[in-house]
Amino acid sequence: MARRSNLFQSHNPVMNERALQGSQSAGADGLIYQEKMTVQGAINKSMILFVILLLTSAYSYMNPSTLFFYGGLFGGLGIVLFSVFKKEWSPYLAPMYAAVEGLFVGSVTAMYASLMDGIIFNAVSLTFALLFLMLFLYKMEIIKVTEKFRSGVIMATGAVVVVYLVSWILGMFGVNLPFLHEGGLMGIGISLVIIAIASLNLLLDFDFFEKGAQAGAPAYMEWFAGMGLLITLVWLYIEILRLLSYLSSD
Repeated sequence: MARRSNLFQSHNPVMNERALQGSQSAGADGLIYQEKMTVQGAINKSMILFVILLLTSAYSYMNPSTLFFYGGLFGGLGIVLFSVFKKEWSPYLAPMYAAVEGLFVGSVTAMYASLMDGIIFNAVSLTFALLFLMLFLYKMEIIKVTEKFRSGVIMATGAVVVVYLVSWILGMFGVNLPFLHEGGLMGIGISLVIIAIASLNLLLDFDFFEKGAQAGAPAYMEWFAGMGLLITLVWLYIEILRLLSYLSSD
């Protein structure tokens, strides 16, 4: 049991050791969940969430607005944070997250599409290429998700989150961090590093799918896991858009 307790640490606020441990017994409503999480079930839920995100993204893309941008951004963040404490509500929260986040993604997509031609197709293609590449590396065990690997990715992701947070706070006062939102070799290099970290996070998501099923987590964790994967994919897509915009402007 000691080994199992360390398997579920993750970058994702919806995928961590404490969340899984709390899901292995009774839910917050006092009921014992009989149905168990499966890898295929988690994949199916992820696909459902992705379709929902595509639908709302398409609507937001065709009807871009500031409300959709900020509503999707902060609404999605709020749902994710709430799901940490109410993970048994994931069958409801995960679709809500996908729908709200789609509004944000569609707004961002419309913004970049208005700046340069072909960037959206390239960004989507690269996002899926990295998804399948990381899945191949994971399934072939070319990259193994060990404790050291997991810890390294989590620390790197935490550093990126801190930089994002500092940048956002300083931006409120009209101060911009140098290179973070600028082109040039330094900006491109930083963007590449962030994309690499986001891609490695996909391996942690895949590992959570398998380890959750092996641990006999309740079925609602399939939605929980699917939402975690979607969070990573959205992050990766946004960062690829940023990188392509740098490359196009140079």
